[in-house]
Amino acid sequence: MTAIDFASFVDELATVSGQTILPFFRTALAIENKQRGRFDPVTAADRAAEQAMRALIRRTFPDHGILGEEYGSERADAEYVWALDPIDGTKSFITGMVAWGTLIGLMRFGEPVFGMMHQPFTRERFSGDGLAATYRGPSGERNLHVRACDSLEDAIMSTTSPLLMNDADRASFRRLERRVKLSRYGGDCYAYCMLAAGLIDLVVETEIKPYDIVAVIPIVTGAGGIVSTWENGPAQAGGRVVVAGDRRVHEAALAVLNQG
Repeated sequence: MTAIDFASFVDELATVSGQTILPFFRTALAIENKQRGRFDPVTAADRAAEQAMRALIRRTFPDHGILGEEYGSERADAEYVWALDPIDGTKSFITGMVAWGTLIGLMRFGEPVFGMMHQPFTRERFSGDGLAATYRGPSGERNLHVRACDSLEDAIMSTTSPLLMNDADRASFRRLERRVKLSRYGGDCYAYCMLAAGLIDLVVETEIKPYDIVAVIPIVTGAGGIVSTWENGPAQAGGRVVVAGDRRVHEAALAVLNQG
């Protein structure tokens, strides 16, 4: 069985999670903070959606592993492991903004092989298998392709927020920010998809978890982009990540981030 055989099942996971999440969106739902000293919200929608996806995976593929934001890992050494983030961009979600989505990723032997970002409110699905990437939404279906960008000075960059970075990483990010044409905050998973769609050139983040990035990697690389750590290594384990549509911008961003 190849990665592409899972595409219809991923669609089913997206549908189930979306049906679970939407009744909570733009309502007066209860919000909990998962971290002491920093606001890291979680809602009943996050938990219910992950439970629904886990139940469907267990029923359909009982030998598969699962790694999720809300309920941890099970069978992490399985050949196939699902990486689930039921609501990536919870801060957008709780404020009624639409820059959030459900991330569904599949790894085989530790390598990302399929991913989807589903935004049920806007009815958009971005998916990829590392070889190709597609968009499906109200305007129809199309292939995703990154755009060419030959320099940082012409690049549009996104990050969720520099406030999430430690002091040293924030200083490195600020150096890079001074070089690019435009810097935008708050995109979460949407920023990666806009990069795959050829609308953003660079995404720089820190403190990324595997469930934040596994689904994104096959989408971006399928659209022709590059995903790495700041050290230019594989990014599926998370940490500090650099995502670019053009290899020239990727190399230049790494050089600036790693100065000194």
